[in-house]
Amino acid sequence: MTAPVSHGRGPPLRIRDGWLEGARRCVSPNQDARPDPQDVSLLLIHGISLPPGEFGGPWIDALFQNRLDPAADPYFAGIAHLRVSAHLLVRRDGELVQYVPFGARAWHAGASCHAGREGCNDFAIGIELEGTDALPYTDAQYAALLAVTRALLATYPALTPERIAGHADVAPGRKTDPGPAFDWGRYRAALQRPDADA
Repeated sequence: MTAPVSHGRGPPLRIRDGWLEGARRCVSPNQDARPDPQDVSLLLIHGISLPPGEFGGPWIDALFQNRLDPAADPYFAGIAHLRVSAHLLVRRDGELVQYVPFGARAWHAGASCHAGREGCNDFAIGIELEGTDALPYTDAQYAALLAVTRALLATYPALTPERIAGHADVAPGRKTDPGPAFDWGRYRAALQRPDADA
């Protein structure tokens, strides 16, 4: 358990046994053990919307729980077979949904490399932001992401602000998220000020 981390929009965030207190749990089967459970040393930020450009539906939960109906949308036919997950989703309104405990390996990065290390799933935490590459993320999402990041930094000693990257950074040419609409400057500047909101 860690000390509480305030995000200015409700009670402080705590991580207990790998789970973020206050997040809605929607457990994904798409997880397994990390090769080294002590090696949690990278935070990867992703972007997702299902169907692309649409927000608020049940489809991200369904994808991460292997329940996505391929007939529900033409786009789903090409992805319903995937076995993927992330540790956490930050919805447009700032709601937090956790699928995999942070100490376990979620299946979010795919073929990836960071600082010369292949297979980022082994040592990374994956956070999905509900959005697209082109549409700005919301103030509520920045506030929630900042609070979660602070809680993770307080919990995992090998994770530092310098070890935060986007999916596009570890899978260039294959992935583009969280995209140019994600304001890295805003996020990193807020991280440097312990009591600042995003």
